[in-house]
Amino acid sequence: MSMIRVVVTDDIEDIRDYFRMIIDREQDMEVVGVASNGEEAMRIAREARPHIMLMDIEMESEFAGIHAIEEIKRTMPEIKVIVLTIHAEDDVMFKAYGAGAMDFIVKTSSIADIINSIRNAHNNSLYMRPEIAEKILGEFTKLHNEKNSLIYTLNIVSKLTNSEFEIVRAIYNGLTYKNIAKERSVEEVTIRTQVNKILKKFNQGNMKEVVASLRELKIFEIYSR
Repeated sequence: MSMIRVVVTDDIEDIRDYFRMIIDREQDMEVVGVASNGEEAMRIAREARPHIMLMDIEMESEFAGIHAIEEIKRTMPEIKVIVLTIHAEDDVMFKAYGAGAMDFIVKTSSIADIINSIRNAHNNSLYMRPEIAEKILGEFTKLHNEKNSLIYTLNIVSKLTNSEFEIVRAIYNGLTYKNIAKERSVEEVTIRTQVNKILKKFNQGNMKEVVASLRELKIFEIYSR
């Protein structure tokens, strides 16, 4: 079995040890290095050539992790980076994506979410690509407080689960709940339950409103590029 090679970067030793523990107990993963700052992360990346790097942002400087991501992606683009941070602010998230990160994990996330993120990044199955964030990063300040803005909607879309994302895409493409349930081999009530969760995330009353917003902002044109 091919092992997913992971490097953990964080300036707090207990956090490094915690993530090493939860990753090493997975049968298909191994931690091949740990780093306490951005400079060390870049050195270990060159030496260990991991598949995945978990990267803290605020270490020896406020955006040390962002700078490390940019350098790693410039010199070793095959390495996939997942940001690991206590910061959940939108501007930090999009700076991370703009630098080349594939995903963004808050340190208090569940173990399952962390492990799934590593596997999804390794399998190229994450749907939020860095170039999407890069396109909108320059617009962040202007659009941050506008409910119907591109940044607002992409922020919500980025928080959908893979399953929710595919359901939204199917409805966007005109499929009925019955069609979607049949394609996914589940009961229609399961789809309706997921749709209710989607509506809460978008703060909308029905999927017609969601689809109209996505269509107006050409969201799926962005994701298909």
